[in-house]
Parts: sequence; structure tokens; C-alpha cells
Amino acid sequence: MTDLEHMQRALALADRGRGFVEPNPMVGAVVVRDGLVVGEGWHERYGQAHAEVNALRMAGEAARGSTLYVTLEPCCHFGKTPPCTDLVIRSGVRRVVAAMLDPFPQVAGQGAARLREAGITFEVGVGELAARGLNAPYLKRLRGKSWVVAKWAMTLDGKIATASGESKWITGAIARQRVHEIRGKMDAILVGRGTLIADDPLLTARPAGARTPARIVMTTTGEGMDRSFKLLETIQEAPVMVAAPPEVFPRLHNWKSAGAELLPVRTVMELLELLATKRMTNLLVEGGSGVLGSFLAADEIDEVFAFVAPKLFGGFAAPSPIGRSGISSIQDCLILTDIKTEILGDDLLIHGRKS
Repeated sequence: MTDLEHMQRALALADRGRGFVEPNPMVGAVVVRDGLVVGEGWHERYGQAHAEVNALRMAGEAARGSTLYVTLEPCCHFGKTPPCTDLVIRSGVRRVVAAMLDPFPQVAGQGAARLREAGITFEVGVGELAARGLNAPYLKRLRGKSWVVAKWAMTLDGKIATASGESKWITGAIARQRVHEIRGKMDAILVGRGTLIADDPLLTARPAGARTPARIVMTTTGEGMDRSFKLLETIQEAPVMVAAPPEVFPRLHNWKSAGAELLPVRTVMELLELLATKRMTNLLVEGGSGVLGSFLAADEIDEVFAFVAPKLFGGFAAPSPIGRSGISSIQDCLILTDIKTEILGDDLLIHGRKS
């Protein structure tokens, strides 16, 4: 097998940590000696052993003289766990092939330098494009903003509700269960004030997933929020936050007294920067159309899960998934790439990322 084929296996292993390892990156590792795989591993859960540790533990003495394939440069600092570079050196590995360097400031090429100083051949760049795609949310958070996943359910004619406002249920049970699976891998789930008032959602993953996401309501006015909602009634089950301009906070006294955290933000950009400081990697934006329109206008939709039901609503007044002013020229539209489709009962899921 080639270096690329071994790295592809390491990348597949890394993906198993999705939802479990954040705010850390997803990492996979494969140990190969004399053409045979003698160890495999991935970072399974935040705070636990890294991928290299798990792979080298499986390899044991067979790691001596081997090549270690790893999707991200090994760490060289003490964090939740000891430096991986120290273990790699002690294990007797003679060559390390990394897909990419880790831009985390405490690593950022220092892990590679440490291995080279120890006489280990270090190569980087095999499978780099795929590795960057895998950890795009992590890389964006290191640049100071959370990764935004937009999700909606719509009819074949692009409606998220009827003209009278009915929206339950557009998609079937299988599609709705897929939504819960997505929720269970997020750090936070966000809706706007309009969706809160119209739907009174729980915004939890049922059954629980790898993570317990915070639930965020974004509002510019706080109007109509001075009553009880399911979010407040279940605040002990999952954190609740309200993102709003500071002058709106007096209207949100019932939220604060119930234990919700008030986030002083005016724009989408400010919100994403604040969530990044809280080490939140993935934000799921579920609507409504006004909020999704704000994220689109800010060019901050990174990934999309669009659930399409074989139904037609029609009607000029029936809302579409993304509102606000939209774009005026086709050349300015958001284009998705890496498109994947999935049949979920009678419904279709279209998934893609910003190009």
C-alpha cells in the first residue's frame, strides 16, 4: 500500500471522533512496519489518549523501525495529556508521515522539529487537502470564529411552512431522527426569536448524542420573550443562552433569573467570535429564515444540511428557508461543494460545504 492509502485509513479512523473530541481536532493514526499494519488508533474522546498513543499502544514492540501515519502533526506540549512526540521517540518509530501541521500555537511546527531533532524522518503533506477538510471547523475556531452548520427542512417548492405558518411536520420520522443525530455532535444550537415564539422548541438531541449542545436564542429586541418557554423549563438538562444587544437585557430578566447566560452581541460576527472564545467549535443554526438570512449576509454559513420533502405548499406568503434581502446577483451566491445526498424514507437530505 502507498503512503496515501495508509493516510486515507488514518483519516477514516479520525472521523470516528466527530462530536466526541471537540474542541480538540479529530486525529487518526496508523503504524506500518515492513508493509504490514501493526497498530491503529484515533482520538476517541476529549481529555483521553491521542491517536498516536492508541496506535502505538496497539503496535507495542512492533513499532520499532516502523512508519507512523498521522492526520495531524503530533503535539509537543503538556495539555490534558503528555506530549505525543515523547512517546513517538521512545517507541522507536523511524519515520512519521503527517497529513498537515497543526496551527495550534503551542504546536505549529514544533512537534515536527522535535521529531527531526531526535533523528526521526518527518514528512508532511500526504492527504493534506482531505485532512484540512476533516478539521475545517477546528481550523476556523483557531482563526477566531465558530463553524456554522445551517439546517432546514423544506418542501419540493422550497417552503419551510404554509402561508398560515404551519410547519409540523414537513419531513418524516426518519429525517427528523437524522436531525437529532446531527444535533448530538454540535456545541450549540441556535434559533431566532421568531422560531422560539412560533415553535417553542426544546433544541435537544433525542436520544442524547456525543455532546450536550447549548441552546441559543438570537434576538435584537427580546420582544415576546417575557413568558415561559420549554428552553427555560429544561434549563437543568442543557445550557441556555440568549444573544442580544446589551440594551435588550432588561427585557430578558426572566431568562437571566432562570439561569440563562446573556451574550452581549449585535452581529453574527460578534456571536461567532464570542462562541470561539468559549471553545465552541460547531454551531448549528436551525432558523428561522430571518436568522439564516443574517448568517448568509455575513457570509458565515460553512455547511448545509437541507432536508427536502416530496410535498408542495405553494403560496407567495409561504416562507422559504433563507430570508432577509438575499443576493442581487447570481455570481454572488453561496456555492456548495462536496455534495452528498441521502434518502431518508420519502425525504431527501442534501449536504454540502461552502466552496
